[in-house]
Amino acid sequence: MAGDIVYFDLETRRTANDVGGWGNKHKMGISVACTYSTKLGEYMIYTEDEAQALIDQLRRADLVVGFNHVGFDYEVLMGHCLFDFRDQLHDLDLLTDLEKALGHRIKLDAVAAATLGTGKTADGLDALKWWQQGEVAKIAEYCCYDVKVTKCVHEFGMEHGFVKYHDRNGREQSVKVNWRR
Repeated sequence: MAGDIVYFDLETRRTANDVGGWGNKHKMGISVACTYSTKLGEYMIYTEDEAQALIDQLRRADLVVGFNHVGFDYEVLMGHCLFDFRDQLHDLDLLTDLEKALGHRIKLDAVAAATLGTGKTADGLDALKWWQQGEVAKIAEYCCYDVKVTKCVHEFGMEHGFVKYHDRNGREQSVKVNWRR
């Protein structure tokens, strides 16, 4: 695919409970966001005060790829802009696409472990703890690793037309995907 694919993930400062529920994602704040641009060939790390630069990068992308980024990360970002930028972006949410194929939600770790042979290094709750402890570098490393895992899963799916996952009983399964765009 020609153009710039931007892989994207962010971590928050607060939990859903801290902000009055999942309907208030825009109040969760950004501790760290990370992107990988195929055009630039590099990772970029953003803090909350750089949210506009992040939004600008996403808007310039030919395709934004993430895992639950439409339903979560974009909603968090909405707390940092005056208009709804989501209808201006071309995106592929791997979770949404897999959920349509499987009929249920699945964790990135279940897909990455089966498809790539490696899982995530931590989870969002760890990132929240690190934020409270002021360990922003740990959050950035974790967030960038999640972006890398998402990128590798997407590339595998584009190349092979399927990804693997571990089902709820721990069995390895595969699901067809059409991620060539």
